[in-house]
Amino acid sequence: MTAKADISWTNRAVLVVARIWLTIRHPMLMLRFVKRVGYWPNPAAPETYHERMLWRKIIDHNPLFVTLTDKLAAKAHIQEVCPDLKLPATLWSGHDPADIPSALFSDDVIIKVNHGCAMNIFVSGGEPDRATILRKTRRWLGKTYGRRDGEWAYWPIRPTILVEEKLPLSGGTIATDIKVYICGGVVCHAWVEDKVAGRSHLFDRNANPLPGRDSDYPREDQSMPVSARLIDYVREAIATAPRLAGDLDYIRVDFLVTDHCLFAGEIVVYSGSGYGSWSNPDIALELGRRWRIERSHYMRRNHRGAAGLYARALRTKCLLEPLM
Repeated sequence: MTAKADISWTNRAVLVVARIWLTIRHPMLMLRFVKRVGYWPNPAAPETYHERMLWRKIIDHNPLFVTLTDKLAAKAHIQEVCPDLKLPATLWSGHDPADIPSALFSDDVIIKVNHGCAMNIFVSGGEPDRATILRKTRRWLGKTYGRRDGEWAYWPIRPTILVEEKLPLSGGTIATDIKVYICGGVVCHAWVEDKVAGRSHLFDRNANPLPGRDSDYPREDQSMPVSARLIDYVREAIATAPRLAGDLDYIRVDFLVTDHCLFAGEIVVYSGSGYGSWSNPDIALELGRRWRIERSHYMRRNHRGAAGLYARALRTKCLLEPLM
């Protein structure tokens, strides 16, 4: 009995020291968390969904995350895991935008870089012009994405430009995107967006509509109408996403919606940069309960020294948490 109490005290002490050390080591991430989420986090022994995402940024540097975050490498990974799932065609890729074939500047294409988010140029009818595209892409190539929010998996990626076919997405009729949140192979919920109409809706793992709004479309008048066709697509995305998620402790799998079928979108390691929110509190609560960090890459490895003490203390804490 004494030994058990002593071990528990030791684990608590290790986690307290780890919390202090991580807070001192990453002060800007802690302050940004407080500003975005609204409370002071525990990065050493995370309990909530947002704390777990912060822990992933700081601690869990799974090499697979780099592959999934790299837009080009992720395409190859998706093709290998789900060869029957359609992908937007890559028409060209390279490291110098001046090498992009001239004919592509007059097509309907998307020009993007592989090592970041929100760095896309939608080309149509020769606009924007070549000079503008070259200027933007060269600036993007020199940027290391994810530094501000500690999104580690972006940093090792070699910046590359890719030109991708522009899909005829079903915005305004069905949706443009379906994003499926998965913890340990279990779908938690799906978030459906129509970026053309500026609407969205949330669904549970059985494709039933959920109450609540997301932070991108927070107003009730931005709720997307639910149709039989939309539900069919949501069910298909929910059935397909776990194949892409594999045994990862947490991941978001995105799909693009056309009138004829779903296309693979992205596999997102740091969804919402770790700050995503919903007006329905049950969504974040379920993600926090189902995300078992003892199944993470970091916790499955053998560690020595101080890291070993920390991993053992955290594993003990995780084992005391109720399983879903």
